[in-house]
Amino acid sequence: MTSPTSRRTVLAAALAAVAGTGAAGAVPAAAASAPTRDPAPASPPSTAPTGANPLVDNAFWTSYADWRAGTAKGTRSLPGARPSLVIGAPAGRTDYADPHTGTTTTWEYGTWTSPLHRSKVPATEVIASWNARTPAGTWLQIELRGQYADGTETPWYVMGRWTAGDGEGDIRRTSVDGQSDGRSSIWTDTFSVDDAASGLRLASYRLRLTLYRRPGSTLTPVVHRVGAMASDVPDRFTVPASAPGLARELIVPRYSQNTHAGQYPEYDNGGEAWCSPTSSQMIIEYWGRRPTAEDLAWVNPDFADPQVCHAARFTYDYQYEGCGNWPFNAAYATTYRDMSAAVTRLGSLTDVETLIRAGIPVITSQSFLKEELTGAGYGTSGHLMTVIGFTAGGDVIANDPASPDNPAVRRVYRRSEWENIWLRTKRYNASGKVASGTGGVCYVYWPAEPDAAQRRALRSVGLL
Repeated sequence: MTSPTSRRTVLAAALAAVAGTGAAGAVPAAAASAPTRDPAPASPPSTAPTGANPLVDNAFWTSYADWRAGTAKGTRSLPGARPSLVIGAPAGRTDYADPHTGTTTTWEYGTWTSPLHRSKVPATEVIASWNARTPAGTWLQIELRGQYADGTETPWYVMGRWTAGDGEGDIRRTSVDGQSDGRSSIWTDTFSVDDAASGLRLASYRLRLTLYRRPGSTLTPVVHRVGAMASDVPDRFTVPASAPGLARELIVPRYSQNTHAGQYPEYDNGGEAWCSPTSSQMIIEYWGRRPTAEDLAWVNPDFADPQVCHAARFTYDYQYEGCGNWPFNAAYATTYRDMSAAVTRLGSLTDVETLIRAGIPVITSQSFLKEELTGAGYGTSGHLMTVIGFTAGGDVIANDPASPDNPAVRRVYRRSEWENIWLRTKRYNASGKVASGTGGVCYVYWPAEPDAAQRRALRSVGLL
């Protein structure tokens, strides 16, 4: 059941050690050139309200005007019902040496660089996410370059190299280790200030997309949305419970990760570690999407719920060697028809109630000891589960994939316990040492054309 938060345990111990060491990870030549600077004042994307959480700033580029506001080299913006960014006349060619296949391949590419976004929250962490389709033989890279409050800049950090597939001719989707300027570092999918206690904060940033395809191909990645969640993560061991405000339960498919134990160990040691893709698959199917029979033809027919195996394979991060990369799970969700997704932080269960009221379930990330969550029956250094509703008394109804079988997935957890383990940023692990918590991290998936109530709810938490 360990998943992305297990790397937070590593992060807490390693931040002091990395200060002053390392350099930004190597990137393809196409991504290494500096973008044209925007001489105009910073212009926010059209979808960047702060939302209900005062510690979080969400900024996303998704409209035709947003795409047009960026600096394009070899890419072009497409209008329509769902505006997008695609390769136009490629800006050039570059070689990429894939560290996970050992092959070097030539690609043609185009880039798009966002305007400078000044975060409403001087940030200690930033997590990017994106919604895109990448046909076989195409991929994209997402980078971030920030400006600290003292006016100095970070290098261009690679936040992910993404492709939906893993067939012949595709790269292996991957995070990039070893990126640091001695003041900040990239931890799998998260930009993090090395020493938050120093007062150093990230004040603004740009994102850069590089879209790749085989030379001479007419295929292209199609990007519908890109953005980031910046946050000032507080030091807190306890968080008071919010007052209950909703009694509702959404009918969400139930899948157990534990029924897949031992299956496909090449993907994060098999099902016992598949909490993130299992949770993602539950929500994807809640919205009426699922893999086709052709998609699932590779799965052993003796295995139940083959779509969970499919989700694990196609969220797998070959560098992290796990299926718990947060943005990779969100990007996987948007490989399905007309889906949107983002990684963010919410401020309380009141925010989750807002989404549940509009029919939107939430995938949450948390770490806890067995005795800290009554009824769980286990402890974990990192686990994903899905909030699907609330009881009349305000307790959390969750689809918890760390269950012995599918019927047992539905759980009810005490509100005060659950909210604390989700929102805290510091905790004591089983050895009594201080470890980190996620501080309210969650994934939210919704239809590309939400109804009016869903739109209001998403806007209220800063996602539209």
